[in-house]
Amino acid sequence: MNEYYYELVVTPPTAYHELFEDFLNDILPVGYEERDESFIIRIEEDPQTIKWGIEQFAEALGKATSQNIDVDISVSKLKNSDWIEEYQKSVTPLQIGKFYIHPTWSEPKEGSINIVIDPALAFGTGHHPTTATCLQAVSKYVKESMEVCDVGCGSGILAIAAAKLGAHVDACDTDEVSVENTLKNAQLNGVSLRNVWQGSINKSERKYDVVIANIVADVLIFLQKELKNALKNENSLLILSGIMDKYEQKVLASYDDCEVVERITQDEWVSLVLKKKETE
Repeated sequence: MNEYYYELVVTPPTAYHELFEDFLNDILPVGYEERDESFIIRIEEDPQTIKWGIEQFAEALGKATSQNIDVDISVSKLKNSDWIEEYQKSVTPLQIGKFYIHPTWSEPKEGSINIVIDPALAFGTGHHPTTATCLQAVSKYVKESMEVCDVGCGSGILAIAAAKLGAHVDACDTDEVSVENTLKNAQLNGVSLRNVWQGSINKSERKYDVVIANIVADVLIFLQKELKNALKNENSLLILSGIMDKYEQKVLASYDDCEVVERITQDEWVSLVLKKKETE
């Protein structure tokens, strides 16, 4: 182990948080910590290549969106001694609905449905409002023996939560790393997911009682037809998350053939529980 390591704190604009998350998952040779709205990367090698890559991504994203993507990147050189222990102390377990989310180094909680996720090894830990509000909806609406699909599964935490409630769960993600993380975390939690694949929900021939999609507003709009077509009947539910409140009405306009069963908010983020309107 080297005497020193480098710590990069990357803080992108909130609206582009998930795009930067996807980018970091693709390029980083190591894991990272997600804290508040920032990504914390620890690496022993010279960090300038990673810093340059993030800056180039922000510049390319700015050109594609005609926006000024102002990403803050700070670099510190620190002693490589006790950061793992200090980091573990900083990761607090969460109680969300019926679920108790905790890392492997923390004890499970009796009387709750325990889900083990290590933040250093996976993304989607329940600490971000999009995941937390989605978990609240899963806790309330997913029942035993339901057919569920988690679209954009990330770490697999939502699929695992549904499986622990006794549902028959499929999961998919366009990112290969997410599929691998979902399978790894499912095994860590002792649950079996029925089918996990790389791609979107259009690859499934099944119909579902609950479809979960914790993505971003624009992708939810783009996938609205596929997500609705995957519902089994008019009693089936869509749980949509990753929506900033300023984009909520834009999303709802694409789902105007659905009614809002529940709206769950945390900070500036919104999760929507929808079902198709009954036809006359």
